Amino acid sequence: MPKWTARKWDTSDIPDQSGRTVLVTGANSGLGLRTAEVLAGRGAHVVLACRSAERGQRALEQVLATGGKAELVSLDLADLSSVRAAAALVRERTGDALDVLVNNAGLMAVPLGRTADGFERQFGVNHLGHAALTWLLMPALRTRPGARVVTVSSLVHQMGHLDLADPNYEVRRYTAWGAYGQSKLANLLFARELDRRTRAAGVDVTSVAAHPGVSATELSANTAAAYRNPLYRIGLKIGDVFAQSVEVGALPQLYAATSPKAEPGGYYGPDGFRETRGHPAPAASTTAARDELAAARLWDLTAKLTGVAPDPS
Repeated sequence: MPKWTARKWDTSDIPDQSGRTVLVTGANSGLGLRTAEVLAGRGAHVVLACRSAERGQRALEQVLATGGKAELVSLDLADLSSVRAAAALVRERTGDALDVLVNNAGLMAVPLGRTADGFERQFGVNHLGHAALTWLLMPALRTRPGARVVTVSSLVHQMGHLDLADPNYEVRRYTAWGAYGQSKLANLLFARELDRRTRAAGVDVTSVAAHPGVSATELSANTAAAYRNPLYRIGLKIGDVFAQSVEVGALPQLYAATSPKAEPGGYYGPDGFRETRGHPAPAASTTAARDELAAARLWDLTAKLTGVAPDPS
């Protein structure tokens, strides 16, 4: 791991991205939109992958207004047919040349629900949808020297427990935060297993993970809106008061996507109090997030559930 210096990394440190193509999921708001704006501003051609056509169009116009280059692709991570269609369209439009994939979109602590394919929503969207998208886009990533996959996890992975026998809460009792923690733990396990497999296969694609600390995004607003309990909603709103801005919260994933110092298999988050706020630095992870056997089993289970062939196999 490189020696960490006192200097705070920020967007001014991002190398020129001209000639590079980047896909950002959930780019219609929050961390995803900020990531798209910054990378487009540094010269990248950014593909905004969004579920809502209306919100995606507004985000696209916002990015284009900065003078950046961008386009919109429809992607619903809760529907594997949409994931397949989006991946095929991206490969066609980019000519199988994708430099960076930022797996940013997600759901946080929502009530129990099912995806179009019957998966628990948070596990289905946050992990399965992104894993399938990553594998389907690997042929485009393989063609670009130094390509990267950035997977956005969360501090909440620390409370996550991965139940490989019942990942979709078909037997055990569902809790919104428990399911969210499981999905974010799965994100970290997948990112590290992808790193191990690409290196073992000699594939020039770097897998890096990041988390935003505690940031004021629409995730908390959407979580609050999903519950009728006013005290729960007030609590989340109060939390936002103490959260850092989206501009700062997006820095770790921007670092993971662009910095020459970002290490393969690395995990980056804020450097401040308990990694809740601050500028990018190496982040801590739990023992469960470093369990290579669990990561390999999750890799195989993900392939079985999604029906997508892993790449690398």
